[in-house]
Amino acid sequence: MFPRKKYFLTIQGETMFSQEDYGKPINEKLSTILRRTTSKDDLANIALRSNVSFSTIRDVIYRTNSLTKSNAKAIALLVHVAFENAIAFKLQAEGDIIHLDKMLRL
Repeated sequence: MFPRKKYFLTIQGETMFSQEDYGKPINEKLSTILRRTTSKDDLANIALRSNVSFSTIRDVIYRTNSLTKSNAKAIALLVHVAFENAIAFKLQAEGDIIHLDKMLRL
C-alpha cells in the first residue's frame, strides 16, 4: 500500500463492536471493505502491534473465524488502516482522473 507515518493510536475494539457482534463472523460489507483496502503487509503490521496472529486476522476478515473480544482490537486497528488507505486511494484516483481527462481531450 502507501507508506504512512507511525501513529500510535489507542484503539478499543470494545467500543467499535457491540456485544452482539462477538461470537460470529463480521458482516459481509466490512469483510469486503477490509479485503479491498488492506494488504498482507497491513495485516502483518497489525498482527505485530496487537499480538493477534496474522492467520487469525485473515480468517476474521474472510469470515471463516468469528470476531472475539481477543481479536477485536486487531480488527479495530485494521479498520483504521483501511480508512486511511481508502482516503489515499480516493486521492490517487482523483489525480489519475485529472491526468486521463487531459489526455482524452487532446
